[in-house]
Amino acid sequence: MNSIDDLVTLIRDEIGLPIDAGDAGRSFDEVPGWDSVHMLWLASALERATGRSISLVNLLEAQSLTDVYALAVPA
Repeated sequence: MNSIDDLVTLIRDEIGLPIDAGDAGRSFDEVPGWDSVHMLWLASALERATGRSISLVNLLEAQSLTDVYALAVPA
């Protein structure tokens, strides 16, 4: 995963939500079709895509997909 666009593509392809990079900075309640079950799926998908363990606690504290990306791909 090299960019926020990769995360957006992962979500579109795997979950089927019609999002784009413009949705990445929105809070989850503003992302079309998002619900809490998606976060559980996303945790698993990110671990497969990055090969790293990602804290579910930290993911649940994330406010947006931008925050999720920062957790998945630390600087």
